[in-house]
Amino acid sequence: MNLDIKKVKDRVFSMVDVGFVEDGISRAYDIVNLLIILINLVVSIALTFDNIRAAYAGFFTAIEALTIAFFALDYILRLWTSDHLYPELSKPMALLRYVVSAAGIVDLVSFLPYYLPAFYPAGTAAFRLFRVMRIFKLFRIGAYSDSLSIIGTVIYNKRQQLYSSIFIIIVLMVASSLCMYSAEHEAQPDVFKNAFSGLWWAGSTLLTVGYGDIYPVTMTGKVMGTAIAFLGVGVVAIPTGIISAGFIEQYSELKQQENEMGEVSFCIRLTAGDAWVGCNIDRISIPRSMKISGIIRDNVRINPEHDVKLEAGDVLTIKTELTK
Repeated sequence: MNLDIKKVKDRVFSMVDVGFVEDGISRAYDIVNLLIILINLVVSIALTFDNIRAAYAGFFTAIEALTIAFFALDYILRLWTSDHLYPELSKPMALLRYVVSAAGIVDLVSFLPYYLPAFYPAGTAAFRLFRVMRIFKLFRIGAYSDSLSIIGTVIYNKRQQLYSSIFIIIVLMVASSLCMYSAEHEAQPDVFKNAFSGLWWAGSTLLTVGYGDIYPVTMTGKVMGTAIAFLGVGVVAIPTGIISAGFIEQYSELKQQENEMGEVSFCIRLTAGDAWVGCNIDRISIPRSMKISGIIRDNVRINPEHDVKLEAGDVLTIKTELTK
């Protein structure tokens, strides 16, 4: 009986795991999941129009209930198979790891606020606001596209530089707020009441938005505001340049991998039971003189990123590391 449950659990995991294309059921589930996300988004937008809501409220409400029920079922299945997602962890830790992960939180908020008013009616308005977070479910679509997944790879690889740029922006916002308070407090005591009253102005100025609801009126404030506005152009360019450089590096690496395909030493196909099946690429043991240069899965090339989980049936192209 335990063996049967294990087989069912393995099959369910292969079904809910994005990108597993070994059988028709897994591909069908991916397609249905994608369609449900898009349908739910369309319904959520349609219900914001008074004329549409008045004419088709019952129909759209029923569609919304069905799609959210699917999200809840999908979340339960992912909870059940979380130990397959993190095979290196114990079952309780794997469950906790999924629950607190970004994907797990998005999956949870995609359906939980819809059901909470039934248990706590007084918080209906607040729960309705949290339903807006359901749109983050769209990030699941990125897992179905290699092009979209590159965005996440670039941000992950450049996270330290992005953290530094965000820190610089925060420091400059606080400094700008302090400077503007010193220059404008006497002229506009109701606007710049304290050192942090200018944070909104500093944010909108440094990020080149400039709403105009708060602005300096003294000559000193105007000069400082002009200098801070010029500084904002450079500040915004820092994270933009980091991400742009990351895309260029990623694209160059992909092109290099394509050009080096003719230098592959050998290819291997993984089968069920192999030690590498279910492991991330960065956690497998391989000689330093060798490198996985590509993965072919169901006739589709997959980039060998650090978080790619190997599956049975994958064809790995392995080459010796080039020496200079």
